[in-house]
Parts: sequence; structure tokens; C-alpha cells
Amino acid sequence: MTDRQTQRPEQSVSPDGSTRPRSRRVVVPTVVLVVCAVLVGLPAWTVVFAGAQWPAAAQSVGSAVAVAAFVALPAAMYLGHRPSAEGVSKDVWARIGDGLLGLAWIAFVWSALSLLLRLGLWVAGVDDPLRSRIVAVTTLIVVVVLALWGHYEAMRTPRVRHTTVRIDRLGARFDGLRVVLVTDTHFGPLDRTTWSHRLTAAVNALEPDVLAHVGDIADGSVDRRRAQAAPLEAMLASAARVYVTGNHEYFGQAQEWLDHMEDLGWNSLHNRHVVLHRGDDALIIAGVDDATAAGSGAPGHGADLVRALAGTDPSMPVLLLAHQPKQIGDAVDAGVDLQVSGHTHGGQIWPFSALVRLDQPVVHGLSRHGARTQLYTSRGSGFWGPPFRVFAPSEISVLTLVAG
Repeated sequence: MTDRQTQRPEQSVSPDGSTRPRSRRVVVPTVVLVVCAVLVGLPAWTVVFAGAQWPAAAQSVGSAVAVAAFVALPAAMYLGHRPSAEGVSKDVWARIGDGLLGLAWIAFVWSALSLLLRLGLWVAGVDDPLRSRIVAVTTLIVVVVLALWGHYEAMRTPRVRHTTVRIDRLGARFDGLRVVLVTDTHFGPLDRTTWSHRLTAAVNALEPDVLAHVGDIADGSVDRRRAQAAPLEAMLASAARVYVTGNHEYFGQAQEWLDHMEDLGWNSLHNRHVVLHRGDDALIIAGVDDATAAGSGAPGHGADLVRALAGTDPSMPVLLLAHQPKQIGDAVDAGVDLQVSGHTHGGQIWPFSALVRLDQPVVHGLSRHGARTQLYTSRGSGFWGPPFRVFAPSEISVLTLVAG
């Protein structure tokens, strides 16, 4: 055995030129296929089989649909989300994969919950095949209704959500300042240029003093998503328009999006701040890169709140833009008064909010952290991937700051 064989595991060269253990090439696809089998298999069992004793023709059709979904879901997701590709073909596959993923998740969740209905019917003495047929039809109706409603919720103009935030150090001249948040627009494979125009009109109707985009502006390059992002140039604010990166910018062109937002007239807060003045009162608005920036490999990127606040008066109130709620620890240590974040989408498709809570301290809304710092987490204005929002409505957040 050679020294090279003893020191290195078997590796293969990936399309981007990096080396990856050969075992990963087996483990990852296996895990993906198992997950897809579970997501598709449970709904198929619930609706098609499970004692319903449907006619053979119905079982054949149901089985064919399930097999087609099992094959198409991972294939479309791979073809639509390859990091090395971009273009119309990729977007088409992404739309198919994202749609199937959302439908599969909704069907899986409510098929699992249908076990409670099955148990209740069993206790009530309802036997098969009637019991299983009631469960199957009920589950199918619920899934179809939630999918239609969830798609409508994802594509509609976000609701406006008003919140009053009292800040003890805020100067009297800033009392009543209106901060409007849009975040997680995720301009992507599904062209939402019309939606973007509607979002802009809704924001302008609110007449914000400060307008903040708190990251995840798009999935894809500036050139690919330029038309969808273009209406952001027409969003207006009387005092400041500010933007920070989210984690999705670091899948590709983070610096390009920072530069593009500057071209659209926004102030990109790449670990820096601006100061608003009203008479003798001042408000610092700072922004930091996303929590994933440091590990992304993007030169000069990484959340740095010390740098963002460099040169500021520590007695002044601070409004901080940070994409992820879990960046609140640094804000507390720095004595920030209010951090605004997005990222969570409020879970987007219930009950995913429970999984989000494992990674983030807050899923949505206003919360207090430490003696001074407050955090507002937006559910986001758009959606990522599956074009559905189930029990997690999108929002345009209006924060009215009140002097303490």
C-alpha cells in the first residue's frame, strides 16, 4: 500500500473542481431518495392503499402517480438547483422541483395527521374499507385545498403588519419614526415581476421614513433576476433606504447584489452604518453581513458588528439590520437597541416553524433579549422554493418607533 493510499480516502473530483470523498457520493443520494420515498410513500399509502380496497384501476393510477412523483422530485430538484448552472432550463426544472417538494410536504404532513382521524373512526366502530376510504378522501380534499390556498398566500401582495416598538434611548424628534421592512423577496425561477411591482406600490402607500430590505433578495445572479428586482428602485423613503445581505446571496453573487442595490439608489450596509439626524437627536442605522458570509469564501465578507459601529457615539440609539435572528447575541453584547431580521419565513409551510425554532431563537414577531436589546423578526415578504405559504402569511412590517 502506498503512502498516498494510507493518507487519503478515496476521492472524486466534483464539477467545480473540488475533491469529495467517494462515500459522500453514495450517502447523500441515498438519504435524498429515502426522504423522497417517505414524503411520497405515506400519502400514497393513505390515499391509495391502507385498507380502502379501491378498484384495481384506481390503485394502478395512484401507484403510477406516486412512482412518477418519486422519480421526478429528486431529479427536478437536482437539475433546478445545481450551483454550476444557470439559465431558462434550470429555472424550468426548479419550478417543477419546488412545486413537487411543496406538494409532497403538505401531503406528507396531513397524511400523518390523518392517522388521528383513522384512530377516531376505529374507536367509533367504523370498519374498513369505509374507514380507510373516509380517511383517504378527507386527506385528499385537505391537501388540495391547502395547496390552492397556500399558493394564493404565497403569490398575493403581503399583508401589512403594524408593530409599535418603544426605545428608551430614542430622541424625542424621532418619536413616531416609521421603519418599513421588506425581506426574503427571493426573486427566483418563478418570474414575479408583477408581484414585485405590487409590493413596491404597497410599500410606497405606507410612506416610510426608513425602508429596509433585510436580505435574501434573490436566488440567482443579478443579470438573471434584474427584471424582478427592478421595481425596488421605485420604492421610496423620506430618510433612508438600506439593505443587507442574507444567506442566499452567499450562494453566488453577494458583492454583485450589494453593488446593484447601490445602483438602484439603496444604501448597502456591508458592515457599516449611516446616521440620521433630526436637530440634536441622532439614530444610527447599522448593517452586518449574514451569519454565513464568513464561511462562504467571498473575499472581505463576514458579519462584523464592531466594524459596522466603528466611530459611532455609544450613547446614540442603534437600529441594526442582520438577516438571521440568531445574530442577536452580538447585538446584545454591543448594546444595540433594536435588531430587525428575516430569514425564518415564519416557517412558510406549517409545521416547519417547529424545525426553524431549533435553529433560530425566534420565528416571528417582537421579542426582548437582555436589558436593552429588542428583536423584530419578519415572516418575510416572499417565499423560497415551494410556491406555498401555509399558516405562515407573508408580511410588510411597519415598525413605529416610540421614544421611551
